[in-house]
This record gives sequence, C-alpha cells and structure tokens, in this order.
Amino acid sequence: MEAAQARSSALETAEELFYARGVQAVSMDEIRAASGVSLKRLYALFPSKSALVRACLEARDTRWRAQLAAYVDSHPGTPRDRVLAVFDWLHVWFSEPGFRGCAFNNSFGEIGATDAAVAGIARLHKEAFHAYVTGLVTAAGQPEESAVACVLLAEGAIVTAAVSGTPEPAHQARKAAARLLSDAPVP
Repeated sequence: MEAAQARSSALETAEELFYARGVQAVSMDEIRAASGVSLKRLYALFPSKSALVRACLEARDTRWRAQLAAYVDSHPGTPRDRVLAVFDWLHVWFSEPGFRGCAFNNSFGEIGATDAAVAGIARLHKEAFHAYVTGLVTAAGQPEESAVACVLLAEGAIVTAAVSGTPEPAHQARKAAARLLSDAPVP
C-alpha cells in the first residue's frame, strides 16, 4: 500500500472508530487491524495517537465546514433564509445514521484537558463556525449579538440532538433563530 493510500485509509478508519466509540476506547492496534495499515507504517505516518487524532479532527473540520457552506450556498433566498439554512443543514446532519454529536466537543471532553493540541483544534473549529455564522447574520443586517445567539442555539441543538437521539432540536433551534432574527434591532 503506497503512503498516500495508507494515510487515507488510516485517517478514514481512525475517524470512524474515534467518532463511534471515543478516542480513548480505540487502540492504535485496532486502527491497524481495521485499516490494513501495518503498525510500523501507521506510526511512521502518525508518530503518536495524538497526532492521528489531530489529523482526523483537521480533516473533519475541513469537510464539515465545506458541507455546511455548500448546503447554505445551495439554498437561495434572502440573507435571513441563509442563516436559517444552517439549522436545516444541522437537521440533515443529525439525521445521519451513527450521528454521535460533535466530534470536536467529544474529543475536547475526552482528552482536551490533557492534550492542548486537540483542545486547540476544537477551539479553532468552534471559532470558524462562529465566524461563518456571524458573516451570515451580519449580511442579513443583524447585529453581531444576534450571531452569538444563533451560534449558541446551534451548539445547544448539536448537544441536545446527540443526547436525545433525535434530530428535532435542529427544528426547535431554527424556530428560535427565526424569532430572534425577526425581533433583533437593525443596526
């Protein structure tokens, strides 16, 4: 197996296992067995489990943000409609088989206190999401405070959907965001 293929296979496998079972519950040997990448090659590509977790989170961040932006971009309408499309996308995501919440929240909660690099990646992901939503909300002519509230609604929906096992929190958060955007003073 060539290096690029081995790296891709290891990342895909590790991300799937970490998300499904948690970082600490999955050993490098399990990743080796499931990916078909030898342990020697796995450690050559990722010198530590932490390095593998970081690579998984970085890949997930890129993919997650691109999927969100593509969904919002594919839903034309008013700038307000684009903000609400974020919540529609969350519903789609929450409805996926195997949805287990936010990988960044999960990883931060599991190892963020002992792995500053993982904590940093989780923070960067959240900051990027906040910046994206802020751009949408301010483009809708709403104040930045409304963006903060929309982000908190989205983050709360993510956690609630993971715990409750239902995608309905996305619809509930969308309704609250719609009300917020209707009531927010225009700067």
